[in-house]
Amino acid sequence: MTFYNQLKLLVEKSHKSFNQVERELGYPRNALANYRLGKEPSAKRLAEIANYFDVPLEYLLCENEMQNYKKIQFLFNHLTQTQKKQMLDYIQTQLKGQKQF
Repeated sequence: MTFYNQLKLLVEKSHKSFNQVERELGYPRNALANYRLGKEPSAKRLAEIANYFDVPLEYLLCENEMQNYKKIQFLFNHLTQTQKKQMLDYIQTQLKGQKQF
């Protein structure tokens, strides 16, 4: 399921229109409807939408991303404390390297 499909379900369950939700969030007209074309929201907008509908961020992610998230979470939870620290140190090092470009 895509982000747009999840969003559409939430809008329908709220008994509101896309335009009404956009107005309440302070978004321009058709900002949410444009996601049907496959565009993905920014992290900020994703958080705003999740907060608006009172759902976890993960709910809005597509199935593949959610499955990957659950796998990563499962694996991380089964690491020793030392392994967790090593992994977090590695990730921080990688993120610092990306900021240089």
